[in-house]
Amino acid sequence: MFKTSLLAESVSLTKIGAMKISIGSDHAGFELKELVKKFLSDKGIEVSDKGTYSTESTDYPEFAHAVSEEVASNGNLGILICGSANGVSMAANKHEAIRCAICWLPELASLARQHNNANILALPARFISEELAFEIVDAYLAAEFEGGRHERRVNKIALC
Repeated sequence: MFKTSLLAESVSLTKIGAMKISIGSDHAGFELKELVKKFLSDKGIEVSDKGTYSTESTDYPEFAHAVSEEVASNGNLGILICGSANGVSMAANKHEAIRCAICWLPELASLARQHNNANILALPARFISEELAFEIVDAYLAAEFEGGRHERRVNKIALC
């Protein structure tokens, strides 16, 4: 098991200072998105909020596409949140340059970055606690793509 405190400490201040995260959610993920935004801001990470801005019912693809477009254009990382994380992940992964991973454990988030070069993290708001969400985000941000054999595999993902 990962020790979250070690993961959080492993994210260097230089890395954090240069980091910008695009974030978005549907209505089911709105409250968790607001908590994650504050969590990131408190770490000194710049956050670009692509919506939604309330708990009023919305269509998740709008926000998944907005985050995906920003991540694809600027090379930064993204976080998407909906009830199960399935919908936002499916929409995000329609974008050629996006590798969105649904993660409900810190270990999955770390491996998504290390082995799959995931550039968007999808969180299932209805299935994880606030504390677990923070641990997952820390693991995701602390991990780095390992390249090597994983790069060869990642390069085979896109069909275009």
